[in-house]
Amino acid sequence: MNIESHHPTIQPYRIAAIAFCRLVALGTREYSAGVKLLERITVEPGKCGGRPCIRGMRIRVKDVLDMLADGATQEEILADFHDLQAEDIQASIAYAARYLDHSVLVST
Repeated sequence: MNIESHHPTIQPYRIAAIAFCRLVALGTREYSAGVKLLERITVEPGKCGGRPCIRGMRIRVKDVLDMLADGATQEEILADFHDLQAEDIQASIAYAARYLDHSVLVST
């Protein structure tokens, strides 16, 4: 059973994970830049139910990822959310990649 055929939303996160792995493979300087991006992601208990947001705003990481998964371009997202920056979108993808970087046990 191919999980992607039953869960089409997995694909964007898989792409994000691959992008993050490539970033890490580039070396320490680029890896440090990736970690710096993650500093844009904030979690505050009283804001958005404690879900990860971007730079303390009420724009959730999930919202950005959902827009990307639905086919929105970076330019469209930035035009709709004037407070966002391109680095915020990159940070959302990097956060998802790091969040999903764990082993998955599958029964056979």
